[in-house]
Amino acid sequence: MYRTPDTLVIHPSILYFGTPVVLITTRNVDGSTNITPMSSAWALADRVVIGLSGGGQGLANLLREGECVLNLAGEDMHEAVERLAPTSGRNPLPAWKREHGYRHEADKFALAGLHAQPSLTVAAPRIAECPLQLEAVLVQSTFRSLEAWRDDADGFSILELEVLHVHAHADIVVPATQHIDPVRYAPLFYLFRHYVGRGAALGKTFKAQV
Repeated sequence: MYRTPDTLVIHPSILYFGTPVVLITTRNVDGSTNITPMSSAWALADRVVIGLSGGGQGLANLLREGECVLNLAGEDMHEAVERLAPTSGRNPLPAWKREHGYRHEADKFALAGLHAQPSLTVAAPRIAECPLQLEAVLVQSTFRSLEAWRDDADGFSILELEVLHVHAHADIVVPATQHIDPVRYAPLFYLFRHYVGRGAALGKTFKAQV
């Protein structure tokens, strides 16, 4: 006989229930590159929707330039991602970031030990180490204000991006196809502020093409 699991009504401080880690590259006003670690994204068709808190350099760059690269980190990149996590391209720092231990960092590629590669269409470079790199342009942005949000940020932006080009490491592409090999592709996930890997494959949906 089936027994319904016990449940609790809880109020977690964050709702990162398992999303891929994305390193967003954007171009600064002076032509240098900013890298923004982010884990609030979902994709449908050729669109990716992301969420970014207000007051960040990456958001300012994306709104100004109208383009970016979404670099999806591999599970072996968690240390590089964490080196970027407490940094900001903004100078001076927003008050809430300074109070939460962030610091300004101008050269995030050097800090994280990552390497830049030119993009085909957008001005911002790709991150060579990331197994998937998506060049994208901004389609629409919506700002959401929250009364309980942090000081200077006072809310967040929801951004719809159109993907123009997908760059994939050759070793994760099924030979002679346009498909990613789900066995060899190992993305990094952010799960309630912990980095986790993919784990064992459990099956596939009826729509799977490989």
